[in-house]
Amino acid sequence: MDEIKLTQFSKGAGCGCKIAPKALDEILQTNISVKPDKNLLVGNSSKDDAAAYDLGNGTALISTTDFFMPIVDDAFDFGRIASANAISDVYAMGGRPVMAIAILGWPVEKLPVTLAQKVLDGSRSICQQVGIPLAGGHSIDSAEPIFGLAVSGLVDISNLKRNDTAKPGNYIFITKPLGVGILSTAQKRAVIKDEHVAVMINQMTQLNTIGEALGKINGVTAMTDITGFGLLGHLVEMAEGSNCGAAINYSMLPVANGVKEYLAQRIIPDATYRNWNSYNAKTTFEKGVNVMEAFNLLPDPQTNGGLLIAVDESAVDEVKKLFIENGLADFAAPIGRFTDAAEKLINIKI
Repeated sequence: MDEIKLTQFSKGAGCGCKIAPKALDEILQTNISVKPDKNLLVGNSSKDDAAAYDLGNGTALISTTDFFMPIVDDAFDFGRIASANAISDVYAMGGRPVMAIAILGWPVEKLPVTLAQKVLDGSRSICQQVGIPLAGGHSIDSAEPIFGLAVSGLVDISNLKRNDTAKPGNYIFITKPLGVGILSTAQKRAVIKDEHVAVMINQMTQLNTIGEALGKINGVTAMTDITGFGLLGHLVEMAEGSNCGAAINYSMLPVANGVKEYLAQRIIPDATYRNWNSYNAKTTFEKGVNVMEAFNLLPDPQTNGGLLIAVDESAVDEVKKLFIENGLADFAAPIGRFTDAAEKLINIKI
């Protein structure tokens, strides 16, 4: 059983399994008229992380689901990563998770069910860390292993953060380095070094708990998490939804250890090209930027990536202080600013 590598049983990996943005836009189109629900604060009308429903007492229920195929070979770690990733959507809206239920698909004729049990134990370990119950779920016999959670959370409506409310002049912060998609691809191709496996797993199991505290800061104007569409894709969604542009200082972007080593070997997830094809027409590069490197890094699909945060100038010092208090001092500097909308939404500067 120890020799079984879960990533060899799935065509995708982690949030890189996401349907391409252009295809997803087509899927979500409908001619069916749906009566608006006055209590639905966030729903299908925006590309946000989760739905939010007004409970009528000043509190909103946050509801989300996220699942994918294995991004690591170890079953216990797969359960941890998938669970941390799903719970992140609640934190990305400034909320507090309260309950989760599991979504499991398992090829019972190909893989031992004892491995599925380890996946669930990995999930339980993350839920215990968060302080919520894994209260149930649903399972199917599927062609490929799949796991994730449906998560419920709560938030004071005054603290609810959306991804489409950034303003020109807001500073842009992130909370994790980029490149985990490149590391996971190196693992699938069996060329990753042991020390980089640890980097990858530690990052993908790191909870975005700081999101709840960020939700309480008025000067945090918008927030999302960086997942399958990469930093570039989620920044485009944020800018488009907010009717803004964005300027990114490429030299300020944090990159995970080992990533550039694998980039030099042309180890790049297939989803990177899919993402780039969806967003390159909205992106421009200033002279001096390493465009080839940026092409591979900015759309790199992240699994349980960091938070992407818009911060009013008046709250920058408060956010930096919060980062330092939460062990994120390495990320307590903005990577760019939102700007007025332009034909090219995203400008990458040196």
